[in-house]
Amino acid sequence: MTNDQLKMTNVGIVGAGGYAGVTLLSILLRHPNVKVVWLMSEEAHKGKNISALYPQMRGICDLTCDTLDNLDKQLVSVDLIFLALPHGIAINYVPKMIKAGKKVVDLGADYRFHDEAVFKKWYNLDHPDKAVLAEAVFGSPELYKEQIRKARLIGNPGCYPTASILGLAPLIKNKLIDTGSIVVDAKSGVSGAGRGVNLKVHYCERNEGVMAYAVNNHRHMGEVSYQAGLLAGQPVNVTFVPHLMPMTRGIHATCYGKLISEKSKVKIEELVKLYKEFYKEAPFVRVYETGEPCTKNVAGTNYCDIALSINSESQTVIVMSVIDNLVKGAAGQAVQNMNLICGFEETTGLKAIALYP
Repeated sequence: MTNDQLKMTNVGIVGAGGYAGVTLLSILLRHPNVKVVWLMSEEAHKGKNISALYPQMRGICDLTCDTLDNLDKQLVSVDLIFLALPHGIAINYVPKMIKAGKKVVDLGADYRFHDEAVFKKWYNLDHPDKAVLAEAVFGSPELYKEQIRKARLIGNPGCYPTASILGLAPLIKNKLIDTGSIVVDAKSGVSGAGRGVNLKVHYCERNEGVMAYAVNNHRHMGEVSYQAGLLAGQPVNVTFVPHLMPMTRGIHATCYGKLISEKSKVKIEELVKLYKEFYKEAPFVRVYETGEPCTKNVAGTNYCDIALSINSESQTVIVMSVIDNLVKGAAGQAVQNMNLICGFEETTGLKAIALYP
């Protein structure tokens, strides 16, 4: 069945006023099988046209922002809802959406963990509806494509975890590295901090400087460790250190792992072949044979570019994984998940090429 033969899907976006929300809107407005029916945002945005918040939408989208107070009224008009909200808000509304027969893609953290205890450890929250949590699928199409196709609730991965997990998954799944040795050194553009104003992302504070933050307690460390444990079949604790970079967008995750002794002689050509085979059904993962990936090469796209190296003296595999934090790390991956659960071609609406230079 072609895209033209499929019926239009009506969608709503909750959290349209944030960077992830407006990036999602931009992608969906180009999607041939989607009609954006309504937008919801914070109380301060109520009644405002989205173009008043984002002038690039002038003449392109004339929708005004509603609030979650009117969710019941708006719910009847959509087939699928995207939520781009801070953690802890979606859990109060998703059960109602699921009960109403809607499909949901949550870009926040509320449905990324099946284990409620792990979620509570990192976010200090209880889930109000355990049955809904139990049916959520972690939205990494490269790892869980068939489960996503059958799902009605997706917990879209975070930006750092997307780059890190895609970089590490083939090594962990094929038992090539000691999972107790995994270190992820990751860098992000400041758009990952959202649109809110605070000193940490002030231009004068971030320009021409690099800063590690949330060392040893960033919540995405829990997500990376949790997924690594599922891939390994046993608990894994990943050392994860994020850094803010003086750039607008992009994630660069450099992942390290010690080769287990039986695999210490593996050649780089063998690793590249293994990665290409692992991601052969993944249209948005590009494995480099030579060279190193750069965030500019994926800016504005849904691609994840991966390159590999081996330090033979320390028997360490080094994986470099880059994504756009707002696209593959948020909105683009959410649309990729929507395509799968709605029966669309996986790449529909996502075939952008990076704006370069």
